Amino acid sequence: MSDGSIKNFSGYRVQHNNARGPYKGGIRFHPQVDIKEVKALALAMAIKCAVVGIPFGGAKGGVKVDPKELSQGELESLARGYIRGLRDSIGPFQDVPAPDVYTNPQIMAWMMDEYSKIKGYNVPAVITGKPIEVGGSAGRNIATAQGGFYILDELIKKEKLNPKKIKVAIQGFGNAGAVMADLLFHAGYNIIGLSDSKTAIIDKTGRGFDNHKVEDIKKFKGLVDICRCHTIKCNCQDHEHVANKKFLESGVDILVLAALENQITAENAGRIKAKYILELANGPIAVAADEKLFKKGKMVIPDVLANAGGVTVSYFEWVQNLQNYYWDEKEVFAKLKKIMTQSFNKINFLSEKYRVDLRTGAYLLGAERIVTAMKTRGW
Repeated sequence: MSDGSIKNFSGYRVQHNNARGPYKGGIRFHPQVDIKEVKALALAMAIKCAVVGIPFGGAKGGVKVDPKELSQGELESLARGYIRGLRDSIGPFQDVPAPDVYTNPQIMAWMMDEYSKIKGYNVPAVITGKPIEVGGSAGRNIATAQGGFYILDELIKKEKLNPKKIKVAIQGFGNAGAVMADLLFHAGYNIIGLSDSKTAIIDKTGRGFDNHKVEDIKKFKGLVDICRCHTIKCNCQDHEHVANKKFLESGVDILVLAALENQITAENAGRIKAKYILELANGPIAVAADEKLFKKGKMVIPDVLANAGGVTVSYFEWVQNLQNYYWDEKEVFAKLKKIMTQSFNKINFLSEKYRVDLRTGAYLLGAERIVTAMKTRGW
C-alpha cells in the first residue's frame, strides 16, 4: 500500500473449456467478487465466444476489492501482482484476459507490461482491451454498443420497421448505454427514455430526446436530464423523472438494458410493454422472467449475443497483435458487422425452427459448436 503496509486481496481466475481456442474473458475489480460468480461468468464467456464463432474458450477473473479506495499507485501494484500470480496460467495461446467491471485500458496496459517483463520481451497479445498506444484495437472502446446496434438494425430490417417511428428507452447511461444512445439517435430512432444510476427521464412530447443535449447536461449535472439546472427535478414541462420500475414498464417499442443484472424478473415481466428487449448488460433479465416474456410475444436479444461486440473486437485486437499489423476503425467495424448480423440470423433461424426464444437458440448454437469441437478433438 502507499503507506508501506502490506494488504492481501483475494483473486480468482476460472477457465472453462478451451476446445475451440485459448480461454478468453475479463478481469473485474469489485468488492462483491466471489468464486461462484466468476465460475458462472466463465461459462457464459465460453458460450458467447462460440455464439459469434470466434476461436476462444471461456474464462473470467476478478479481485475482491473496491478500486475506488485505492490510490493510483496501489491500483497499479494490485494489477501487476494479479498477473504475477497468474504468470504460468495465461498467455497469447493459453488464456487472454481483458477488462471488465471497474477495470480499464490503463489497467490492461499495466498487466500486459508486467507479463512482458516476466517473459523478457514484449507480449501485447496476452491481454486485450489495451490503449491504442500499446497495441489496442481501433473501435474497441465502443465495440459493445456498436455490435448491439448492428443486431438491432438487422432486426428492424427483418421486421420491416421504420426507425423514425420506433420508440426506444435505454436503461443505463454508462459506456455501453451512452454509446448506444448516440448510435440510435444518429440513425433516426426516437429515444423517449433514458436512465442512469441516479434518475430516469421519460419524454412527454413524443418527439424524443436530443442525445447531444442529454450528454452535455450529464457532464454539467452528473445525471441524465434535459434541463440545465442544479436540481434533479426542474420545472421543464417536456419530460418527467420517474422511478426505475415505471421506466422499465414504459410504453416503448425497444427497451435496451445496459445497467445491472436482474432488472426484469418474474414479478414485473408481465408488465413490460416493449416488444423488443436488447440485453446490452450481462444478465439483466432473470431466468424466471424469460418464459413469461416469450409467452407474451416479446423478443429478447440475449446478452451472449447482444453484447458480444466487445469480445469480438477483442478477438480482432488479439489477431492484430499476433500479426503486428493493425486495421483502421472502418475495417474493424465492417468485420464486426458481418459477424454480428450473421450470428443473429443463425440464432433467429434456430429459434424459429425449434419454436424457442432467442436465448435458447443462442445456447443451442453455442453449445453445439463447443461439443462439435470437443468430439472432433476426440475428447
